[in-house]
Amino acid sequence: MDKADLTGNREITIIGAGLAGALLGALLAEKGWSVTIYEKRPDPRVAGFEGGRSINLALAERGYHALRLAGADDEVIDQCVMMRGRMIHNRDGGHHFLRYGKDDSEVIWSVHRGDLNSILLDFAEKAGVKVFFNEELLHVDFDARVATFRVDGADHDVPFVSLIGSDGAGSVLRRSMQEYRPDEFPSRTDFLGHGYKELEIPPFDNSGDFSLEPNALHIWPRGTYMCIALPNDEKTFTVTLFLPNEGSPSFAEIKTGAEARAFFDKEFQSASILIDDLEYDWENNPVGVLGTLYLDNWNLDDRAVLIGDAAHAMVPFHGQGMNAAFEDCVELAKQLDLHADRAEAFKAFEAARLPNARAIQQMALDNYLEMRDKVDDPEFLLQRDIEIALSEKYPERFLPHYTMVTFRLMPYLEAYERTQIQNGILAKLASGITSLDDVDWALTEKLVREQLPLFEDAA
Repeated sequence: MDKADLTGNREITIIGAGLAGALLGALLAEKGWSVTIYEKRPDPRVAGFEGGRSINLALAERGYHALRLAGADDEVIDQCVMMRGRMIHNRDGGHHFLRYGKDDSEVIWSVHRGDLNSILLDFAEKAGVKVFFNEELLHVDFDARVATFRVDGADHDVPFVSLIGSDGAGSVLRRSMQEYRPDEFPSRTDFLGHGYKELEIPPFDNSGDFSLEPNALHIWPRGTYMCIALPNDEKTFTVTLFLPNEGSPSFAEIKTGAEARAFFDKEFQSASILIDDLEYDWENNPVGVLGTLYLDNWNLDDRAVLIGDAAHAMVPFHGQGMNAAFEDCVELAKQLDLHADRAEAFKAFEAARLPNARAIQQMALDNYLEMRDKVDDPEFLLQRDIEIALSEKYPERFLPHYTMVTFRLMPYLEAYERTQIQNGILAKLASGITSLDDVDWALTEKLVREQLPLFEDAA
């Protein structure tokens, strides 16, 4: 297709009908685009959601903002459970609560991936998006602008104007772009060396009530590994164990359900007594892979662009993978509005999002160490108390890291850079003391005013 033929053309093809693909389809259709989505899996609203690999999702302000723009926020929230903070479960059986924000205006929401995907698919189709399921992308002829799909064992060609890849970390569209121009699309995936396995806590004693405090993300931190539990609206908890792949303990070492039960009884006793089907889930749910995808180029002129995990897959420890993907959708829709030339729109989208993707990828890696090893450490807790005190004393210059990332629309890169400065300040102020009462407030004043500029909305 000649580039001149694109003038005024409002057709776009999305690969992948997951969360980002469905949301982007809805946003674009509302703006008058003719959108078609091809998805390799069956329709989850008919076939049911494929479980076992889906870490429960944490909806934060960035993702909530995108849902508001699509008009899907109310329906999604109806399926969510509020999480006010982290409930830390110690080895000795005790527990303590760490609030995320200042009050209930700063919370995150636990939502099941399957429920959210179904809602967004409904919204996309209501907006006029055509969605085809069981359509596996095989390869793309970018010169002819033809994509080849397989359905029911038969291959067929689909002409396209532009492709948007929202087909996940294993993106076939990304692979096709790399095969077409290998020098332009080098990529690297850094695997964590840890995997994850999902389990489930049923309602308490089958009475229909939650077995744990429902409005919290539960964490059992154990140094080099951890277990977490997120609430679901049907009063269950999705439990996720994060464990090294090799060594002791590891997934290589703990193979049977009986061995898993013994491990949980020893390390996560307060969780183990609640997981009725631990042995079955252990032997039937796969071990998920954790890695970070680094890709320097997300677009192929006006023919293709990647979003979400297809462009910047990350580990899940900041709960921002979905939220970052939803921000991608908003930014791409915005740039397609601003630029008649799709190549310019895709280029502007990449320029706006890639530095922020790199920042949240790093923060997600950093947060794993915090969650598994620091949340019950006295020095960390003291620095957190100082962090809260500084945010109250200097709200125009200092915000807690979690607030910047989770409850604001501040660019991830800005949040990351300010966090590095703030962490340095917190380390200096906490050095040699054991209580908030011992903080040198004269030094605090000097460090904050010298090192932290005013926030843009406070300048």
